[in-house]
Amino acid sequence: MAMAKGPQAFPRTEYLRRLSAVKAEMERRQINALLVNTSADITYLTGYTAKSGYVPEALIISLKDEEPTFVTRRCDAPGAVHQMFFDSSRVIGYPEALIANPNTDGYDAIIDFLHDDGLTKGGVGIESRSLRPEAIEKFRTRMPEATFVDFSKAVAWIRLTKSDLEIDVMREASAITDAGMLRAVEVIRPGVREADAAAEIVSTLIRGANGKPGTDLSHFLLCASPRSATPHIRWAEDVFRDGSQVNLEFSGVRHGYTSGLMRTLSIGKPSEQLRRVHEGEVAGLEAALAAVKPGATCADVASAFNKTLKKHGFEKETRCGYAQGIEWLEPTASLKEDDLTVLRPNMTFHLMLGNWIDEDFGYVISESFRVTESGAETFSRLPRVIFEI
Repeated sequence: MAMAKGPQAFPRTEYLRRLSAVKAEMERRQINALLVNTSADITYLTGYTAKSGYVPEALIISLKDEEPTFVTRRCDAPGAVHQMFFDSSRVIGYPEALIANPNTDGYDAIIDFLHDDGLTKGGVGIESRSLRPEAIEKFRTRMPEATFVDFSKAVAWIRLTKSDLEIDVMREASAITDAGMLRAVEVIRPGVREADAAAEIVSTLIRGANGKPGTDLSHFLLCASPRSATPHIRWAEDVFRDGSQVNLEFSGVRHGYTSGLMRTLSIGKPSEQLRRVHEGEVAGLEAALAAVKPGATCADVASAFNKTLKKHGFEKETRCGYAQGIEWLEPTASLKEDDLTVLRPNMTFHLMLGNWIDEDFGYVISESFRVTESGAETFSRLPRVIFEI
């Protein structure tokens, strides 16, 4: 019995719109066929979210065809049929004999398809930054008549400006994020193991909010005293104590889309240092959001934050944020003072104001937002406070 199509995160017209934007960029670069192998780009163009990208696979987009073709490992083909919006005949599974084979692999299957479909001459786009050097060499050797064009990050730049449908999904992800943060406030107590609190938060991120379950797990960080100066640690084999500070960063996930949030918790009265940093950071956050408008730049937003924070006696070494959407971040625009990317409506960012000040002290707060015609819309509905427990 054939694999049935699953519920689609977006209508067919939305995926065709995205493909049209990619094809327009292909035409501009004189590319006849494009190989997309970055997982987030494949999700964007097809709806596929399965974790199969650890072996060779590619979404093949041709200017001559309305729908793309996906070449993947045979055992992953049913998942692609189930999740991808296009006809199941355009999902091709290559045999298991190509897995862990020292001589041939899935890229050979991809190249075979390109030969069969007459796509090995002229301009061929590849995401070279996502390919191993030996894979690129195989394409060049087996497709000598092709002119290879690097398409790295091109789809990501198209993804930067969201449709209204995508914004709706990011709002759903944000509601889940908020629910997870409120659950953290409920369960973090002196004597509770960090692992048990993490389990409660993660279960909320999976159960979801407003009848919408989380569809995946993403970035999840829980950095508690004495590790509050660390930005990228998960939970530890430890318990919370009176006087502990807990820095949290995570997101709910809907169909691959995230909406990140950071908040700081204090078990007991916050220290004077924490209170002062918090006041400065919130002032900077509000200044940064006030700087958001179409025509402004990422640099304008970062500069507004940095200038305000400096007035409160602090500085932040790391960037102020980054584009966000599918997965945790989009590798395009950054909220930093040397990024002159111009803001447009429906661009979305994680205004990430974590500040790791000393080896034994750090603080976090953030907001995910979209650029609107008149300013910034933040997705979270939670207050910008230190949550005291």
